[in-house]
Amino acid sequence: MYAAVLHQTGDATLDANSEVQSTSFGPGRVRVKLRASSLCHSDLSAMSGVLGHPAPFVPGHEGAGDVVEVGAGVTSVKPGDRVLVCWMPPCGECRSCQIGEGHLCASGYFNLGTPNFELDGKPVLGFMGQGTFAEETVIPANAAIKIPDDVPYDIAALIGCGVTTGIGAAINTARVKPGSSIVVIGVGGVGISIVQGAKVCGAAQIVAVDPTPNRREWALNFGATRACAPDELAAVRAEVTGGFGFDYSFEAVGRPETLRAAYDATRRGGSVVLVGAGSREYMTDFNMSELFISERRILPSFYGGADVRRSYATIIDLWRAGRIDLAGMITHRVTLPDINTAIAQMHSGEALRTVIEI
Repeated sequence: MYAAVLHQTGDATLDANSEVQSTSFGPGRVRVKLRASSLCHSDLSAMSGVLGHPAPFVPGHEGAGDVVEVGAGVTSVKPGDRVLVCWMPPCGECRSCQIGEGHLCASGYFNLGTPNFELDGKPVLGFMGQGTFAEETVIPANAAIKIPDDVPYDIAALIGCGVTTGIGAAINTARVKPGSSIVVIGVGGVGISIVQGAKVCGAAQIVAVDPTPNRREWALNFGATRACAPDELAAVRAEVTGGFGFDYSFEAVGRPETLRAAYDATRRGGSVVLVGAGSREYMTDFNMSELFISERRILPSFYGGADVRRSYATIIDLWRAGRIDLAGMITHRVTLPDINTAIAQMHSGEALRTVIEI
């Protein structure tokens, strides 16, 4: 089958190889025929080494498709079920799951060492235990989350990561209050989802910050009330908030300098929500005095800040009601052999979300 393989960390392109085989099927696992996958910036970060992941591997963690086979003991799904791929699935049994924080369940990490594929007789991992840039993948049963029949595969793929991460950061982590002021730094797929989540929550002012002009334009189309380049943020903060600062700031880049900018843009007593996935080597520079005096709350938000199954259901309800626009986030489509076109579009800022049709 076709799968896109990164042979070495740091490679700028993937090998769309037709000789890959799926492996590791057995008890507790399911075989999924993928129908759509989406390119997330985290895939690029893993390729470059910003997010550590052993190579070779098949990137992709936003995917949806059909269950074609289930292993012994699997009762949660059956052949023919439509599913989205959850890259950090809750086990339902650990303490985090029991207290309603399934997004912090550590069981997903145990999947990372099981090869999903094989090429030339050698094991190949799937990114985050999934590897959705492939025609088929074998994953743990709890990572295959059933979706309703009215949810298209491409929409489900978006919900699998970026949309849930962004909308959940606004709804679950920040709990944005109606009438509040918001700034979102970095408006790629996750940032646009934060904008939509803040709009659903009733934010009055939503400022989108990004160096790329077309991303700023997209943000305005999805609900931002103002968009600016990073070097304009101080002036916009003064204009929009009267110099007081934003009630909530969201960092969706994963860099120390953008977290610092988000912190500085926030009012005293406001909330700084860290959503971007950065390298463990990136260090921040806050001092104890400013943290104490300003009482700005720094809130990391992982995978939407709530049990992902509940977040998925909420987002589907919002999508059905027309409160959020997910189809509009898909700006480009490619087939799996053309995956490197999608990567180039993402690097250039030309694409918001590219769906790989499989």
